[in-house]
Amino acid sequence: MIATTSKPPADHPVLPALLSRPYPAVMGVLNVTSDSFSDGGQFSAPEDALAQARRMIAEGADIVDIGAESTRPYGGAQPVSVEEELQRLQPVLGDVVAFGTPVSIDSMKSAVVAWALGAGAAVANDVWGLQRDPDMAKVIAEHKATVIVMHNRDRADPAIDIIRDIEAFFARSLDIAARAGIPGSHIVLDPGIGFGKTPEQSMTVLARFDELREFGLPLLVGASRKRFISTVTPSEPHQRLGGSIAAHVLAARKGARIIRTHDVAETVQALRVAAAIEERR
Repeated sequence: MIATTSKPPADHPVLPALLSRPYPAVMGVLNVTSDSFSDGGQFSAPEDALAQARRMIAEGADIVDIGAESTRPYGGAQPVSVEEELQRLQPVLGDVVAFGTPVSIDSMKSAVVAWALGAGAAVANDVWGLQRDPDMAKVIAEHKATVIVMHNRDRADPAIDIIRDIEAFFARSLDIAARAGIPGSHIVLDPGIGFGKTPEQSMTVLARFDELREFGLPLLVGASRKRFISTVTPSEPHQRLGGSIAAHVLAARKGARIIRTHDVAETVQALRVAAAIEERR
């Protein structure tokens, strides 16, 4: 078993610099897994993962989001133990931190998050929004880390108003965060495109995205290669770059401040060109 650390690192002022620009920050996805929906197995070897991290940073990634357990939104992922998740992360995370770009740990397990934050990660990306692991909020508060609170559901329900469901979920998560001592300045909200949603609901979230600005917190969107794109133009995950960029540019216009993507260079270019055009208004 790999031991976790209980010593919090120094506070990481991740958000202010990233959110002060006219275009959103870009979070590059690095999955050190075998079964992620889009890039499973491509970066399982540490040398491949490190090369990909370097590539994304060179292409303009502002944050590198490392995940060692697939949380593929449409099911079929194999759960892994804390020990296995840590074994996948240990050869990679510290070296990526050393590159100097903020690192996010994408995990739903507080023990994994505690280890990663102790090893220098600055952000905890929780796909269950502090509502699944009872120790998650405490760990994040102790490390003074930034947290991405993502909306999720065990299963999609096409009958619900998905925006109202997300709002209620976020309200619960923010209450948990406040009781744990996580300041609002350390919180980012993610509506969880594809997670616990039908493809139609994912598109509804993007269409009504500006309604989520009522919380007054930075919003993240991760539409990269998601299945809803294929319902419009049938395609495999690696064929969905155009749809991903369209969704992300529209989300940025509606207030998204962080974009999570597998395709960093193309997304950076699209967001910066869109922002430059908007400035000419």
